[in-house]
Amino acid sequence: MKTLLIAGLCALISLPSALAATPQEQLIQLASAGNGVIRLNADTFDLLTSPKRTWSASVQLTALDKRRRCNPCSQFDPAWNAVAKAWTYAPSAQQKQHFFATLDFDEGTAIFQRLGISSAPVVFNYPAAEGSRKPASGNVSPIKYDFSDGFDAGPLASFLSKYTPVAIPYRDPIDWARWITIAIGVLGSALFIRFISPIVQNKWAWAAVTVITSLVMTSGYMFTRIRNVPYNGGDGNWIAAGYQNQFGQEVQVVSFIYGLLSFAFLMLILVVPLQSSPQRQRLQVYLWTGVIMIIYSVLVSLFRVKNRGYPFKLFL
Repeated sequence: MKTLLIAGLCALISLPSALAATPQEQLIQLASAGNGVIRLNADTFDLLTSPKRTWSASVQLTALDKRRRCNPCSQFDPAWNAVAKAWTYAPSAQQKQHFFATLDFDEGTAIFQRLGISSAPVVFNYPAAEGSRKPASGNVSPIKYDFSDGFDAGPLASFLSKYTPVAIPYRDPIDWARWITIAIGVLGSALFIRFISPIVQNKWAWAAVTVITSLVMTSGYMFTRIRNVPYNGGDGNWIAAGYQNQFGQEVQVVSFIYGLLSFAFLMLILVVPLQSSPQRQRLQVYLWTGVIMIIYSVLVSLFRVKNRGYPFKLFL
């Protein structure tokens, strides 16, 4: 009877220890309470990163308090929580082998000092230190995430999936704003093409665009753009001296002269032959020939203004 009493007392004494949760079970409870993310302090950080851990863990060290003015921390935190949330959809057995956790500076200043961290955010992945998931190399030191890909959740999930029991089932959310913008753009383009198609398909419209572009380019437009020259000389002079210099206003004048010459030639070629009256035809031949001679004389005179040694002239 005495022996049975002693055995019963021993069982009662050992019952609390038998009912106490293991470190891994504590972490599972903390992760469940935090919607997949364990909110750490100095004590739970040591528990999570215990040198006897048979689990792995990804830890974000951050400073989210507005007093810290850590804009990168605020920008990265949603991506971190999205990846941690995605991990909750992994098979239950694998979830219990890897944990996501966040340690804020105000909750673990001593940990930041111990790790020598002076900036945030920082992400460490702690591999299992014991058990079947311990790295074959035996190196159980934390692995730091490189933010070279920015604060997006996709690259983070790809990196951490190298160290989780199974790949993190993360999918980028549908960017509805982007797709709506694309749809509006396609619809707008279709309507635009529908209404301007007669213009686009008109040969004279393309001819006008081609002629105008040719006139502007041959008048020195790209020359002035590349050299970033002023519009005029500042003293009212719009003709730059020398053949290697040109003002922006000079481009406009030269292109207008070229355009007028081209128009006069087109009139001689296309319009004059269609005149039914010989007198009217003769008159227009004289008219447009005179325009060509006078405008060409003005063009030649511009070369003489730019270089006084230019030897040629027509009327001016």
